[in-house]
Amino acid sequence: MIQLDKVNKWYGQYHALADISEQVAKNEVVVVCGPSGSGKSTLIRTLNRLEEIDGGRIAIDVRDIHARRLDALRAGIGFVFQHFKLFPHLTALEHCMLAPVNLKRASKLEARAYAMELLDGVGLAHKADAYPHELSGGQQQRVAIARALAMRPPIMLFDEPTSALDPEMVGEVLQVMRKLAGQGMTMVCVTHEMGFARDVADRVLFMSEGRILERAAPEEFFTSPQHPRAQQFLADRSGR
Repeated sequence: MIQLDKVNKWYGQYHALADISEQVAKNEVVVVCGPSGSGKSTLIRTLNRLEEIDGGRIAIDVRDIHARRLDALRAGIGFVFQHFKLFPHLTALEHCMLAPVNLKRASKLEARAYAMELLDGVGLAHKADAYPHELSGGQQQRVAIARALAMRPPIMLFDEPTSALDPEMVGEVLQVMRKLAGQGMTMVCVTHEMGFARDVADRVLFMSEGRILERAAPEEFFTSPQHPRAQQFLADRSGR
């Protein structure tokens, strides 16, 4: 589904991504972890061109993403941000209807029915008419996930979706992500939630200083990490 070949990204003199080559298979759940500033979020944002690369190639479903219209590319990739980015003047239901009606030209009746199905799937059918300020942080993020699913994307990207949440709200968002993984959604998740990575990921990628230093199945990564930086990262987290 996703292929990166020697991808590079610079911010001035700072080499944010250095010769990244990686593949993500259909129905695979990949968790990207690493210390702050390691390039995780930059990497995931290049996949739908929120960040443009300075070298290399990225292909999704065989096609180079830079050979596709930007709106068509993004319509096929669901993206969930760290901060929910909900519109304050739209209800939860309206958020989930917006893209299908305006981009896919779905009828409002059809879009509404599917939006309610999505909200029910994230446990928020009863909040369909609520505005963002009437929702908790966890509920807002679940609406954001439902909105990202409204275009029926084959790929979902998550950029630290729980890091802006209070601890008691993290579980409800991870539960929705676990459900998606169980349904076979292709997912790339940047997260510090190591329990989620251990339980749900097919593979874990560990990044540091713009490079993927280790790639392994969760059991292997958490029990016997090979790279010294990965060992230190896990040791630091276990000591918290």
